[in-house]
Amino acid sequence: MSEEKKHYQRPLNFKTGKVEMNFGAGGKASAQLIADLFAKNFSNEFLDQGDDGARLPQPKGELVMATDSHVVSPIFFAGGDIGGLSIHGTVNDVAVCGATPLYISCGFILEEGFPLSDLKRIVESMAAAAKEAGVKIVTGDTKVVERGKADGIYINTCGVGVLPKGIRLSGANCRPGDVIAISGDIGDHGVAVMSQRVNLGFETGVVSDSASLNRLTEKLVAEIPSLRCMRDPTRGGLGTTLNEIAKQSSVGMVLEEDKIPVKESVEAACEFLGLDPLYVANEGKVIAICAPEDAERMLKIMRDDPLGKNAQIIGRCIEDENHFVQMETGFGGVRMVDWLTGEQLPRIC
Repeated sequence: MSEEKKHYQRPLNFKTGKVEMNFGAGGKASAQLIADLFAKNFSNEFLDQGDDGARLPQPKGELVMATDSHVVSPIFFAGGDIGGLSIHGTVNDVAVCGATPLYISCGFILEEGFPLSDLKRIVESMAAAAKEAGVKIVTGDTKVVERGKADGIYINTCGVGVLPKGIRLSGANCRPGDVIAISGDIGDHGVAVMSQRVNLGFETGVVSDSASLNRLTEKLVAEIPSLRCMRDPTRGGLGTTLNEIAKQSSVGMVLEEDKIPVKESVEAACEFLGLDPLYVANEGKVIAICAPEDAERMLKIMRDDPLGKNAQIIGRCIEDENHFVQMETGFGGVRMVDWLTGEQLPRIC
């Protein structure tokens, strides 16, 4: 029996072991990693087919597909980690289109020397997040790069969902008079990640809002007939996301500063860092826009859900050929809320 065969018949050391180049070579080491970690945690009738691709039943309705890559640093942060984040972000991208998320693929780029204990923790977090959201991880891939060629771990995901008949949500649907709501406090995720960067040295007590929103979005789709658009304000935050929608719909927007929910600790951290909470990333919030006659109903549905208990109506769409987003300040003035320029928070999702 060869030395290689002896080595890879031993159980993987999830306490002190490290990712090795052989784990991505497609041989026995790769098969062991897949069997003992990924297949064990992600097991379902589609993944267990064991083929290069998953054969899936064709759902009734149109399909919605979204993809995302996750490079957050640090990979573990208050309220979450890169694993759960990768599932939440992909589920939410599908869900805000009005679809019910069904399936997810995942691709891992691992750096040689990455601790197996951290990889196990990340995979278990992904499995728990997928179970909670009601989606199945049906296919995946693993690559290993040389030490120093990555930053520990990167995860790419793709999500597929089914769209109910007659649903056509889009950032291009909004009309003057429509009402804009947000499901809760903004900026939590970005501040939670930044507060744990080794060079900052402060504690905020803020935890990431990373969560799957599909239960909430399904209620809004089912019960708000005039629902125009939903978006999750991730990179670029609330301010940039609203500018994207305004441009798509060829409308302007007026926001009320006093109505935008922000935790005091987030405001304080942003002031310390020289940031504007409007542009800080969120991973568990949804923007929803509907006609004014359904606004209160929409707000109630949000607040009745645990992920929307701090929901607020924050503004309205107006006619504006320039498609500006403006803010009515608490001092009685008006300021522009422009697109994010540059990069406020590197590596936050």
